[in-house]
Amino acid sequence: MSEKSVITKEMQNAIGIESYPQAYDVEKGAIRKFAEAIEDRNPIYTDEKIACESGYLGIIAPPTFLRSMEPGAVESPIRIPYTEMLDGGSEWEYFGPVNAGDQITVTSKIADLKERTGKLGPMLFKIDETKYVNQLNQIVARQTNTLIYYQPAK
Repeated sequence: MSEKSVITKEMQNAIGIESYPQAYDVEKGAIRKFAEAIEDRNPIYTDEKIACESGYLGIIAPPTFLRSMEPGAVESPIRIPYTEMLDGGSEWEYFGPVNAGDQITVTSKIADLKERTGKLGPMLFKIDETKYVNQLNQIVARQTNTLIYYQPAK
């Protein structure tokens, strides 16, 4: 006997719909503070001259700086039927540097939904894709993130 799917028609229809765009101005001071916070002493994050001598237009942001930028809200968020969540990991693709002075626009969408039964019982895997685009409409990075939802046994 097969169990009924928890993936509703509403959830299926939400696949591929982008969130509202959220724009961020990338400031030199924010880059410096972020680099200091993660203890990355690479001078291309803090010294304009060294960054330019290294082939950049100026100070650039560390790749993980993009984690501080959240996408906008979705028009109609889906209802997840489980109460618990685990981070299933993320993959990043980088296409170019993020420069001080850039404006980065972030959007996200559900790329896929999958069900599986494992040690935790029935699980829902939600795969999100987040895009980071600069003011020149160039994608500077893409993140694929997997969230695992489950209902603990009582």
